[in-house]
Amino acid sequence: MTNAINLSIGLNGLGQTSDVDGAIKMLVIMTLLTLAPSIILLTTCFTRIVIVLSFVRSALSLQGSPSNQILVGLSLFLTFFIMAPVWEKVDRDALEPYRARQISSQEALNRACVPLRAFMLKQTRPKDIELFAGLAQTGPVAAPELPMKVVIPGFIISELRTAFQMGFLLFLPFILIDIIVATVLMSMGMMMMPPQTISLPLKILLFVLVDGWHLIVSSIVQSFAT
Repeated sequence: MTNAINLSIGLNGLGQTSDVDGAIKMLVIMTLLTLAPSIILLTTCFTRIVIVLSFVRSALSLQGSPSNQILVGLSLFLTFFIMAPVWEKVDRDALEPYRARQISSQEALNRACVPLRAFMLKQTRPKDIELFAGLAQTGPVAAPELPMKVVIPGFIISELRTAFQMGFLLFLPFILIDIIVATVLMSMGMMMMPPQTISLPLKILLFVLVDGWHLIVSSIVQSFAT
């Protein structure tokens, strides 16, 4: 007695619209979950903070101290501190009603974008908003009604510009130390000695005496209050 084994490989219900829509939605959700960390970081103050802290390390001529993990960790905690009021509004206006099933997911998303959009617009130059609004051809639109596809890229390039401005100002006093040390060494005929050998401890000493980390962190936090 032989047993017949039938193997059938196929896609049942491929023509059904509901199955196709469900597959597309699942693909979109998985893509968003993959990109979620980058999206969250780029729509917050993290970009400016981590770039400024990186400039501080470069200005001090320190290669690996503080390490990248410390800089990123400090940037994350400062981001949580600065963004706390925004996230509280998102939780109160969008997440709590959604968890209580008072609003739909689309309405929750629209409400969550309101405080986040207001934060980004406050830190974005009008010139950058106008650039992407013109490229998107949105037409005359009030600032609170601007789409996120216009606000987010404008916010990112504004944050990059602000971070580089702050980094340039941080470099100035340390560059002066390098110039003074190099001039003194040349005047003493010690041209074979690398200026960094003398300037590095002087930079660290100056940074400690002026309480540099306190000044930098307070300046970063206050820059988002304007």
